[in-house]
Amino acid sequence: MSEVDAHEAFVALEREIGLLLRRSRALSARLAGQLHPDLDGAAYGLLALLQDAGPLRASDLVARLGLDKSTVSRQVANLVGLGLVDRTADPEDGRAQVLTPSAEGAARLALIRDARRERWESDLGHWPAQDVATLADLLHRLNRIGEARAQEDREDDAEG
Repeated sequence: MSEVDAHEAFVALEREIGLLLRRSRALSARLAGQLHPDLDGAAYGLLALLQDAGPLRASDLVARLGLDKSTVSRQVANLVGLGLVDRTADPEDGRAQVLTPSAEGAARLALIRDARRERWESDLGHWPAQDVATLADLLHRLNRIGEARAQEDREDDAEG
């Protein structure tokens, strides 16, 4: 097995992640349109996060998504207005509100996620299941690093 040049490995990683992110943004825009024709790409990710980690406050969405408060506020208002997200009183603090996908939002999201999973199965069906699991694990590890870095940045911003 040949030795890997560390610099070239990071150059390749940056290139491939950049491509993945560009495709992901385009896919998110398409999926948001499938959720509802009046949504933009950021709305899909917001609804998916609420489904996976909710209920959440709007401030939690800002922190987790790394978007500015006005963008999240606009997206939430749009999702609520379209009946895809419900706002309820926070059980821990009645003055605050938490957000969850509505029954309609959850149902629409489930249909899209099923279609995406089927697409992944079609595209990667020839890969050994262990390779798919390894890719998922590596992406999970990468995402945890990104979350930790974002948390550090928020703490630095709060201090400065």
